[in-house]
Amino acid sequence: MTRDFSALLPAFAPAATPGREIPVLQRLGWQPFFAQQISVDEMADTPPVRVTEVHRSGLRVLGDGIDVMVPPRADATVGDWLLFDRDLPSASRLLERKSLIKRRAAGHDRSIQLIAANLDTAFVVTSCNLDFNVARLERYIALAFDAGVTPVILLTKSDLCADPSAYIEQAQAISRDVAVLTLNAKSDEPRAKLAPWCKPGQTVAFLGSSGVGKSTLTNALSGTESAATQAIREDDAKGRHTTSHRQLHILPDGCAVLDTPGVRELQLTDAEAGVAEVFSDLDELAALCRFNDCGHQSEPGCAVQAALKSGAIDEARLARWQKLLAEDRHNTASLAERRSKDKAFGKMVRQVKKLKKDR
Repeated sequence: MTRDFSALLPAFAPAATPGREIPVLQRLGWQPFFAQQISVDEMADTPPVRVTEVHRSGLRVLGDGIDVMVPPRADATVGDWLLFDRDLPSASRLLERKSLIKRRAAGHDRSIQLIAANLDTAFVVTSCNLDFNVARLERYIALAFDAGVTPVILLTKSDLCADPSAYIEQAQAISRDVAVLTLNAKSDEPRAKLAPWCKPGQTVAFLGSSGVGKSTLTNALSGTESAATQAIREDDAKGRHTTSHRQLHILPDGCAVLDTPGVRELQLTDAEAGVAEVFSDLDELAALCRFNDCGHQSEPGCAVQAALKSGAIDEARLARWQKLLAEDRHNTASLAERRSKDKAFGKMVRQVKKLKKDR
């Protein structure tokens, strides 16, 4: 029922050698990208550890023979790698990230919330019921594309749907570069269907609303009940938050799986490249407009409006594209303004301290 997505399968993840124990660091997701950032001496003096849980009281980090809590820090999130300083844990060095998924934090404080670092694959999970929402899927896909993470759409609860073909077609229409899978999270399907992405040394995450089966999928891959689950409401297919915090589960077969709480509000920021990749056809049309600053409304020589009038593009999809672009630009500008004000405030504080010191 789904299209052939063999061309979208990852070709970089090695399979485990039968009978050979997977090294601890590889099971945690250690890759050459991180190894090349440190020397042999640094490796011995400050061993690498990975952030697997973030709490208000601190970060839980795991390494080879290391399982400790370190002081909380605003610049680290689940999936990050640190060089663990045993004498002063708060001074542990944060390694450069391979990828970072972030959003504008909810509320009015104009800040960025770090969601997850160093992911290889983002499984965007939705159900074949009232939870399904194309606009929300587009947001998640744009977020993944912008972070350099491979997105895969998972349609759960297809076994409870009389005919999931409509959901599949809508999901496949989002991007030709995204694989779409249907599966029953409570069966043996997750292990088999997700195996191409869940190789030793890889880090995958389940993203989506509450109640779509993210924790159930985590349990299916681990073969345990490590993640709590809860039934959805039957009247509107909405779920409750069963996962209270982001946690990286290390599977026996050497794959790291991130289970996340459901996100009610996903505001994009600094994600223009990701939006352009999701709406690549519209982005290419926009490049053909007569004016570089065309708003695609009533401007002369607008290639986008011409395509809309000819029926070549969908009006609803065009509206979603314009909404995401406007939102991203607004949030990006707001955050830049806050950073500028914070920088100016910091400079003023330093000047005041200097004046007091000189007196």
